[in-house]
Amino acid sequence: MITTRLATLADLDIVAALFDAYRQFYDQPPDRALATRFLHDRLERGESVVILACDAAGRAVGFCQLYPTFCSVEAQPIYTLYDLYVAPAARRGGVGRALLRAAEALAREHGKARMDLSTAKTNTAAQAVYESLGWVRDDVFFTYSRRIAAG
Repeated sequence: MITTRLATLADLDIVAALFDAYRQFYDQPPDRALATRFLHDRLERGESVVILACDAAGRAVGFCQLYPTFCSVEAQPIYTLYDLYVAPAARRGGVGRALLRAAEALAREHGKARMDLSTAKTNTAAQAVYESLGWVRDDVFFTYSRRIAAG
């Protein structure tokens, strides 16, 4: 049985451990202090919402982080689901699906018009889950990014 709930600053150490593992999954070096600081700032400032997934024993096994933003074209508020991570031992147990459903319920409750996410082209397992829950892959728009150098 997977349960989900909103994380608070009281959950910071638990979520930071998962967030650090998530960053490592995307080839970032381990840095628990950075993960803790980043999450602390987002939660304290209300800049993101973190949903925590726990197993039947109450252990944290995954999380997703949503960033509130807007769609100018629709003139509506939306969520960007930027981070979703499930601990390796809990994968294929419905944790990701539970987090996505909880995120959708929260978006609906908060009046969001939609949610957007990006995933690696090679992450076919995640893509299958997204599509099974009604997420539609964008084949119209390209995504670009530009690194901004400090200084």
